[in-house]
Amino acid sequence: MQVKIKICGITNIDDAIAAVNFGADALGFVFFRGSPRYISPHRAQSIIRNLPPFISDVGVFVNENPEEIEKIVNLTGIDIVQLHGNEAPEMCDISRRVIKAIRVKSLESLDPLIHYKDKVSAFLLDTYAPDILGGTGQVFNWDIAIDAKQFGRIILAGGLTPDNIIEAVRRVKPYGVDVSSGIELAKGKKDHGKMKLFIERAKGA
Repeated sequence: MQVKIKICGITNIDDAIAAVNFGADALGFVFFRGSPRYISPHRAQSIIRNLPPFISDVGVFVNENPEEIEKIVNLTGIDIVQLHGNEAPEMCDISRRVIKAIRVKSLESLDPLIHYKDKVSAFLLDTYAPDILGGTGQVFNWDIAIDAKQFGRIILAGGLTPDNIIEAVRRVKPYGVDVSSGIELAKGKKDHGKMKLFIERAKGA
């Protein structure tokens, strides 16, 4: 099966439409105010309204309360919720499908996955960094991602770029890949040339 591609940290309509035209399957909108790629729910709503059908919209939340998540989901029309903080398994009991992000430091980082296994659609594996919750630009040991597949669908993130995406897909064979900082001109603005190349190489791998 061809790998699914999520372009995360979308902040403007130009990047969103370019990603879709290049063949992205999903777009990620970060609703965590501490992120340099933060987007307001109203701005995200206006972008999502202008997208073609059959594209998944993913809302990224960090330790947000369920009521606020539901409010933003209903306002924006988000399809999928990505929980990118230290949310407990019961936080996954919301009205949308859930992707649970896990920050990978070592093989032991996979220990919590068993508790989320029946509650989420997929796990997103990102690189652990002590002071950054995502968009680190750093790669982790992909052998751990291969191990994680026993728990469910795996979306590989963390330091992916047009230069390493072919090796990543061939080695891990993940359900999906997620890229943000690896295709940016600046935080929150995508490099369309890199984005096109990333998607072409991921799909071709």
